[in-house]
Amino acid sequence: MYNILKSAHSGWRYIVLTLLILAFVQALAGWMGKKPYTETNRKFNVFTLISAHIQLLVGLILYFMNDWYKADSSVAMGRYWKMEHIGMMVLAIILITYGNARSKKTTDAGPVRHRNIALYFGLALVLILAAIIAMVKADPTRSLFGVS
Repeated sequence: MYNILKSAHSGWRYIVLTLLILAFVQALAGWMGKKPYTETNRKFNVFTLISAHIQLLVGLILYFMNDWYKADSSVAMGRYWKMEHIGMMVLAIILITYGNARSKKTTDAGPVRHRNIALYFGLALVLILAAIIAMVKADPTRSLFGVS
């Protein structure tokens, strides 16, 4: 069961990253181009939100199944998996969730909604990319996006 979830978590990250990048670019283009916020924009942002939450759920299951919370914090790899990875990813999901909720609450049907998505999804994207770079530094057996 653990190996299946680990494979799912590893593969699903590409879906999350792809959706997050596309949602960010779409929101940035809508914000800068002063375009209206459409139902298609809303659905795409919700799909991004849902994919990120699925990734978080699988990640939390793996975290507790593998006992990473018991890892030795004095070792770089243990500290990364015990605290840094989960902390950065949970914060990224919070930013995605907050950005989506904030965009729904505004009464403006245009650039303000795009701005909220662009800012919060963009911050989440930077945080996720920073966590990936930190993973490669903490665990030399890992590679950046599968590229050695």
